[in-house]
Amino acid sequence: MNEQHDFLAVTAAELGNGTSFSVEILDSNIDLYHDIARVMFDLVARNNAAGQPTAMIVPVGPVFQYRRFARLVRLYDLDLTHTRFFFMDEYLNGNGRWIGQDSPLSFRGFVRRELLDRLPAERALREGQVQFPDPADPSAYTTMLDEHGGADLCVAGVGICGHLAFNEAMPEDRIAADDFARLPARVLELTTETRTINAHTAANGNLAAIPQRAVTVGMREILAAREIRVYMERDWQPAVARRMMHGPVTPECPASLLQRHPNVHVIMTPTVAAAPLQALR
Repeated sequence: MNEQHDFLAVTAAELGNGTSFSVEILDSNIDLYHDIARVMFDLVARNNAAGQPTAMIVPVGPVFQYRRFARLVRLYDLDLTHTRFFFMDEYLNGNGRWIGQDSPLSFRGFVRRELLDRLPAERALREGQVQFPDPADPSAYTTMLDEHGGADLCVAGVGICGHLAFNEAMPEDRIAADDFARLPARVLELTTETRTINAHTAANGNLAAIPQRAVTVGMREILAAREIRVYMERDWQPAVARRMMHGPVTPECPASLLQRHPNVHVIMTPTVAAAPLQALR
């Protein structure tokens, strides 16, 4: 199914067939959020039982999984002492620094509200357990993950052009897929496509509100994770889901590089599994 555009004809029942991806279709967004929380909880509990630390690369979106994870921590008194959360990215202001946590678009502010403030005091995360790539020194983020031996788990969503985190799509005549796969954490310009869809999902269509630059985890760190779980629930994702799994491996769809990873699970809602329709509406 790798010829151009053939991937769009893949039916919901055929998703993942003939690829290394496992695919699961859940009933709703709520089920998806619970699944992320459960997977994160189980990983930490399993590593704790083995006397091993945990490192996870995690996104802000999909949203609302962290309040569910925090509830599981409270209910089952999960020890987070040896767990580190490597959040994928953050928007930058005009001076090249993180936007303020008080901004409604700040990923750091969201994590504070949705995760950190919801954990019980006895399970509060200490300084250093929550990491965002720092635009002043993105390589430090990479080094910390390398010191752990790579992430145990990477949880990801997929952008409308196939980006993972803010690893924006790039034309093949600018960079080969192998070189794109080696890109580390870095600062970059956001594409108009990314800013437009983010304006739709986070700013009621106000494109001017979306920053033009961000700092992001690299494909290098994502692909080095031992397990990758991709969650998809947006109504604009049916085409990119198929392109990721059944299209060509290309930097023009960064998520397609996951075809080279041996342990990728894709979890989606029926909205994403449905065939991409073309109709004026």
